[in-house]
Amino acid sequence: MRLLLVEDDPMVGDAVRRGLRLEGFAVDWVQDGRAAELALANGVYALLLLDLGLPRKDGLRLLEELRAAGNDIPTVIITARDAVPDRVKGLDAGADDYVSKPFDLEELVARVRAVLRRRSGRGQPRLIAGGIALDPTTHEVTVRGEAIALSPKEFALLRALMEEPGAVLSREQLEDRLYGWGEEVESNAVEVHIHNLRKKLGPEAIRNVRGVGYKLGDIR
Repeated sequence: MRLLLVEDDPMVGDAVRRGLRLEGFAVDWVQDGRAAELALANGVYALLLLDLGLPRKDGLRLLEELRAAGNDIPTVIITARDAVPDRVKGLDAGADDYVSKPFDLEELVARVRAVLRRRSGRGQPRLIAGGIALDPTTHEVTVRGEAIALSPKEFALLRALMEEPGAVLSREQLEDRLYGWGEEVESNAVEVHIHNLRKKLGPEAIRNVRGVGYKLGDIR
């Protein structure tokens, strides 16, 4: 799942990006409002993490313009503006949540997941396909009731396939879900993750559609 982080403080931006990547998210990071506009134009992001005090265009103005243009991307504001009137302005402008700095990264990740769950319309966060159950909140995966340990990238890849169980996703689409800008991606990275998932979940868990990509298989 790919997120856009808009944050002009290098230390905060780097820490948030690293923390979210460790949780299995692909994160692209820009540092001003204009760059955010350009990044959002491609429509690939599942959620926007938005600072308000940005150079070139203020975050609140950016959010207001996005909503006025009909862009309903889930948005979590992260800012040092913690006064009640600022919170009200942010939420009234269309933010889904508002987190004041300094914040605990674990709480931010939980809020991101909560917003994504609400926007997806799932009252229950667990994804189930055959004998596989995946819980995005706890990062737990079970196969026929038995807990399986996955790396963050393996978890993110399996989640991408389980969110679209009937779809065939190309290697390029999966790379977009797993990696953000600036992350080095080896040419066979997706294949390696799929190989490891098949070893842990079973050889039929992920099917290769020749010349197209990969889809979720059957586990009874």
